[in-house]
Amino acid sequence: MAARSGNTELVRGGTAARVDRTNDSLLGRGRESDEIRGLLSDPDGPRLVLVRGERGVGRSTFVQSVGERLREQGTTVLAVACVPADGERPLLLALRLVMALEEHRAAAERQRSAGQQAARALAAADKRDQVAMDELLRAALDWSGPADRSGPVDRSGPVVVLVDDAQHADPASLSVLRGIDFPRLAPDVRLVVSSARHVVEDGAPGRDGPDGAVERLAGVEGSRTVVLRRLGPEDTTALVARRLQATPDAALARLVHELTRGVPGAVDALLTGWTRRGEIRVADGHAFVGARTPIPVLPDGDRFVTALDALGEPCRAVAAALSILWPLGRPALELIAEWTELGADAVGDGVRGLVEVGIVDELPGPVAGVSQLPLGPDGSAVRGWTFRLPLTAHTVRERLTPMERRRLSAIAVEVLWAHTDAEHTDAEHTDAEHTDAEHAGQTTGPAAAVLDEADARTYLADRIVDMGTLVDRERAVAELMAAAERVRPGTEGRGTLRWFRAATRLIEQPAARDAALQRYATAAYMAADYQTVRTITETLLRNPGQGLTTSALQEAALQFVAVTTNQLDWPMVSRLATARWWDELPVPALAKVSGQALALCQLTRWQEARELLSRTEAVWNVGPRVGGTPRTFSAVAELVLGRPEPFRRELATPPVPELPPGKVYALALALFDELAAGYDVHAAETLLGSRGLTVEMLPPLSQFLWCHLTGRWDEALESARRLLANDQIQTPASDSFLLPARTAAILLARGRTTSALRVMESMRGPEEAPPSYSMRAAEAEVFRTLGDLDRAERTLRRGLDRAHEHAHVYGTEELWALLAEVTAEAGRTAEAVTCLEHLGRIADRMGSDRTRLRHLLASARVLWQDDPDTARANLREAVDLARSRGLPWETATTLMAAADAGAGPATLLHEAYELFGETGATLWRFHTRTAMREAGLTVPGRKQATAENEHLLATLIAEGLSNRRIATVLRLSEDAVANRLTRLFARTGMRSRTEVVTAVLTGSGRAGGAR
Repeated sequence: MAARSGNTELVRGGTAARVDRTNDSLLGRGRESDEIRGLLSDPDGPRLVLVRGERGVGRSTFVQSVGERLREQGTTVLAVACVPADGERPLLLALRLVMALEEHRAAAERQRSAGQQAARALAAADKRDQVAMDELLRAALDWSGPADRSGPVDRSGPVVVLVDDAQHADPASLSVLRGIDFPRLAPDVRLVVSSARHVVEDGAPGRDGPDGAVERLAGVEGSRTVVLRRLGPEDTTALVARRLQATPDAALARLVHELTRGVPGAVDALLTGWTRRGEIRVADGHAFVGARTPIPVLPDGDRFVTALDALGEPCRAVAAALSILWPLGRPALELIAEWTELGADAVGDGVRGLVEVGIVDELPGPVAGVSQLPLGPDGSAVRGWTFRLPLTAHTVRERLTPMERRRLSAIAVEVLWAHTDAEHTDAEHTDAEHTDAEHAGQTTGPAAAVLDEADARTYLADRIVDMGTLVDRERAVAELMAAAERVRPGTEGRGTLRWFRAATRLIEQPAARDAALQRYATAAYMAADYQTVRTITETLLRNPGQGLTTSALQEAALQFVAVTTNQLDWPMVSRLATARWWDELPVPALAKVSGQALALCQLTRWQEARELLSRTEAVWNVGPRVGGTPRTFSAVAELVLGRPEPFRRELATPPVPELPPGKVYALALALFDELAAGYDVHAAETLLGSRGLTVEMLPPLSQFLWCHLTGRWDEALESARRLLANDQIQTPASDSFLLPARTAAILLARGRTTSALRVMESMRGPEEAPPSYSMRAAEAEVFRTLGDLDRAERTLRRGLDRAHEHAHVYGTEELWALLAEVTAEAGRTAEAVTCLEHLGRIADRMGSDRTRLRHLLASARVLWQDDPDTARANLREAVDLARSRGLPWETATTLMAAADAGAGPATLLHEAYELFGETGATLWRFHTRTAMREAGLTVPGRKQATAENEHLLATLIAEGLSNRRIATVLRLSEDAVANRLTRLFARTGMRSRTEVVTAVLTGSGRAGGAR
């Protein structure tokens, strides 16, 4: 099942993202841009402007953009960039400034040569004559005075000199600049100096090394400073979207901001690390990263790494230890001194060096009960230190050797455990001496001085993972399992699975290890780490330990089949559906029957599954703990085969008290997915309430089904993109391809016909793959919308043929209803009536509101010509039934059908129009507007309607449809489509279909504002 390529497609597996740095406009810098433009354009404004910002914040980009805008305004811009080696050459920057200004002055005056001034400047630099260079630079900057001191200057317009990366400049030149009387200079020449310096949150500069030469420029009279701060979450998200040329999902955007704190250079480094390994997937123009995707380690040449390496020792050693020990707060210094074998003074110097260059931040504030805290530069107490960028901390930590990480982590664990033990000891005493102020502050623990409670627990678990076997194994396992169990099901990510894996390696008792492996497998399943689940469960099945119960082995068998299906390994699932495969395993018959039955269900071989379960009931129906799952399989099998009563009884039966919460959840989930498959939202709500569950507690696939049913289609699509991009496709229901089928239905309703087909084409599998009636129905709807009734009919008949082969009934009502409508539209009424008869029998047999509604709507369309009264009566009943069911899309299409046939007032169209708007069904909004105009009704929101029409038209063009196809989809003539295109081009200024496609794909808004 290979996925198609292309960022504009929503397909299984998506495509790998690439980082695009070609568009570096002033994102998130509007305020700073306006500020510096105002300063430079004000005749009374400062002659010296300092642009300050931390490493990677985008100073160079900002300064370059300022220069480009100034040039566009007619200002002459002279650019001077400093590099690291410049600091070793006295007066180099001053020399370059003099030469640049004099060359420009000579060019402006045309007849004057810059040679004399340049020669004098070179001589001053060679002699390191700061006084002479000071005079030359003053003269060069004093544009209002005579260039050669003997005649007036022929001004050629304002000049701005941009000095970038002044932190690399030589101190002598900076000293010369500080001595210039800038307020007395004429406004013709302005100097903009940018420097990378650590800036704390209040905007004050960090400590700038031994002399602070650049920062002292800020104190020059008449100067002004513009500070570039970090980007906020929204601007960071926009930057990620620009770099990836795709919209990041919420999880990716949040993670990027957490790791980079909004520093653009760090954002670039992080995205580059992911994209080089193909970790970021793009589907339908949206970017995703898996929950278990490792955070990249910055390469040695990265700016954040070289800044640390340039400090040398002891800063590097202190940073290495601090990368693991920093959450311990103040006590970390003493521990670092012991580990590095450096003195306390050396460690203090190392920390100060890291703070001065902006790698590490001080955490101010006292800690209760702790005295003699280290002091910050202003004399305030410091409770700890943290890396300014979490991405840097991660990189420094990962650059440690495994043994270094192990020993440092063991140190942290021992400190935290010692504190916990002390707390327990204190709690056992009631003496007043243990309640005084000295001990009160210790109750929070060392890590709590820096981290909140949840992060402190995570920190401890991570350190236990890293320490390996260096400390108490039994206590380590208990801590890891406790930390993992605190994670809410469905939110397992990088940390949780590591904790389980480490715990299983530390456990020495076979029985305890098997139990831990099972918990690990369950967590991995919830996190969609299917390969891990498959490896664990197969190991347990082939070598079951004596401590594994029959129930545990049944669960392992079920998980093994489920994840094999989730990996779309249909040949293996086919083998799992045979008794022969299970006969080879040394497990109880209950586990074998359960696993084989599930494999048969996954292959939609429901008749065989029912027969197997019926034949082996004495094996599996031996108690509620183990019998619930096979009984559910049997009930679903009966439902699919057209006997819904057992399934309804299962819905009505409350869970027995002895069932553990996990089993109650799993059984409820299986029933919920089946109800969602059958469009029964009320029964699904009742089920959740009776089981004490909420929609938020459901796994992503089930939440997608819920959002689709309830009309929250934007949320449904967001979820679908993520699931499809990460190959999380299989729905554990009678139709396992509900995700692509209902995603395609949403896309079709929004006019994205080609995208809808691509979703389904990416699901094509081998012959062993089970049939999907929802996929056949969705595919036929697309062909029907495109006017290809023959292909739609062939698709439906293939689906019905497969259903007949397997004796399937449930779900085929959608195929029969569509086939009745398609044959009726083709003018073959007799065939349509035959289809209607089949549909009627299914409706009577299943007895559900959904099948009844499909029969009413299909019969109205088939009988309209021959029996319009019956058709109208059916439509009126359909309207009442649809409203009682409360599904927005279903209700809207029913109202539309009734209004078109005159089975209700034309005002039904207004109601349908609003419901289509709630779901974002732009294609159907278009059809409803057409029907409203034909009925003489006013279309609300004329401006919005025009925007929606244009956006829909642009979408159809972007989908690659010809004018003829567009006319078919919109139910217009080709001339009408051509006229609409002409008006679209005229209004937007676009000249080709390619420009329209680009506007839609990039969301530029030029092709209409509606979604």
